Amino acid sequence: MAPVFAHGQLRLYLLALLGDGPKHGYELITELTARFGGTYRPSAGTIYPRLSRLVDEGLVTRTDEERKSVYALTDAGRAELASRRDEISDLEEGIAETVRERAFQVRDDARGSMRGLRAELEAQARKARASAVPGYSAGDDARHTAHARAAEAEGLINRFRDEVRADLRRAAAAGRVDEQTVALVRRTLDDARQVLRDTLR
Repeated sequence: MAPVFAHGQLRLYLLALLGDGPKHGYELITELTARFGGTYRPSAGTIYPRLSRLVDEGLVTRTDEERKSVYALTDAGRAELASRRDEISDLEEGIAETVRERAFQVRDDARGSMRGLRAELEAQARKARASAVPGYSAGDDARHTAHARAAEAEGLINRFRDEVRADLRRAAAAGRVDEQTVALVRRTLDDARQVLRDTLR
């Protein structure tokens, strides 16, 4: 996928997020993730160096509380934020567009995975037919192959469900499952179900 932020945009957006009040670095990461509907999550290695530069520039203060650092805007930071409100509005619109594009990409990736799964199942079926035990009728062979394919497909679905469920539980524990995430999951699963139904007809 294309980069989420152009040069200097993440710096500006961190200032905008801090404009709502002081935050820990992890809170900033969580808020950014929520703004992108879970389609983008910045790493600590992306956020903390930029926060350090903002501190060096005198736009942000850093206060250590127990084992966490709290970041807040200085007067200079608030002044820059106020002078760039129009840029922030444009940036918000760009983020909304990026979220839509990334959602479409996830949907397309899911469809591609379904097509790959279908091709793999068909290849396995051809292989099974080629090595069929002599004496089977064509009908017996077809039913045997169909049952084998169905069992394999069910196993793949169960593994997918278990892995996604684990990911969702980890995200929920960190407070990162919002309405946009649920909508994205719903659309992706609806698309995948339709592809499978078309295949099984």
